[in-house]
Amino acid sequence: MDPDFQLPPGANRIVVAMSGGVDSSVVAALATGTGAEVIGVTLQLYDHGEATARAGACCAGRDIRDARAVCDRLGIAHYVLDHESAFRAAVVERFADEYLAGRTPIPCVQCNMGPKFTDLLATARELGADCLATGHYVRRVPGPAGPELHRGADPARDQSYFLFATTTAQLDYLRFPLGGLPKARVRQIAAELGLGVAAKPDSQDICFVPDGNHAALVTRLRPAAGEAGPIVDLAGRRLGEHAGLAHFTVGQRRGIGIGGTADPLYVVRLVPERREVVVGPRAALAVSAARLSGINRIGGVGEGPITAKVRSMARPVPARLLEDWLVFDAPEYGVSPGQAAVLYAGERVLGGGWIEKTEAALVAA
Repeated sequence: MDPDFQLPPGANRIVVAMSGGVDSSVVAALATGTGAEVIGVTLQLYDHGEATARAGACCAGRDIRDARAVCDRLGIAHYVLDHESAFRAAVVERFADEYLAGRTPIPCVQCNMGPKFTDLLATARELGADCLATGHYVRRVPGPAGPELHRGADPARDQSYFLFATTTAQLDYLRFPLGGLPKARVRQIAAELGLGVAAKPDSQDICFVPDGNHAALVTRLRPAAGEAGPIVDLAGRRLGEHAGLAHFTVGQRRGIGIGGTADPLYVVRLVPERREVVVGPRAALAVSAARLSGINRIGGVGEGPITAKVRSMARPVPARLLEDWLVFDAPEYGVSPGQAAVLYAGERVLGGGWIEKTEAALVAA
């Protein structure tokens, strides 16, 4: 088959993180072809009743059944671990807290940092596995100082932004056999192997908000995030009223509800202590630098030019890391506290950190 597992010498047991989707199912199927014993492990992240009803979610009721069916077809063991409490505390509650604080969270990174990697890695080691394989679209490339994390070969599927917090020790144990493949090829392999999930739709980005209404979830968990407050311009003049901070993120243009201005208005910043949404022209979104916290380095930031990606869908832009400040070569737009800044050297992921604050750039309106 196409992927290379890069198994450790003498490896005889592989644990596969199985979400019930096509990617992890193909990883499990390919792992069986290595000759090693394969064990599928699925995290149950919701209670059974709620999970069963969640269409398009990840690690939900249907997904658990699909993962088990794939394991039965492959003749491998399958374990389900109840991580509902850990997931709620580490991901869902934090998601709500971030909106309440006027920040824009990335729950997928928190999930990878907690339940998916830390907890699954511990389980894999307890099971005596030589590695943990996942269906992420990133590449693990041998380097002069050890394994490196690289972007996925398919730009449309690359998930490196969400894995910036992976540690060097974790990377040594992890395997990403799909990183060199396009999604179409993965589905083709699933069909060739007769896996029932070959045509299964991908899960949503925020698995615990299957209907896309994150504001409803946030305000249910943190009612204060749904309290009304003023919409003001850059000079502090009141322009209107909003229905709660949960409805807004920095860089947002739609849903502000203020008309009659010469230029379109964007959310420039959120001031949670006053429940203010500050709006202005696009030029006001320009920042020259961002201060980072929780910086993780995968093999260290070496010499030479680097690029930074400040949103999952943004293009990497030239930048410099000066201690905990990320300085952009040119003004960058829509940089929001709570998001991650991920650093690259070409295709290699150098690590990254959490955006805490930004420095405005002087850009003509």
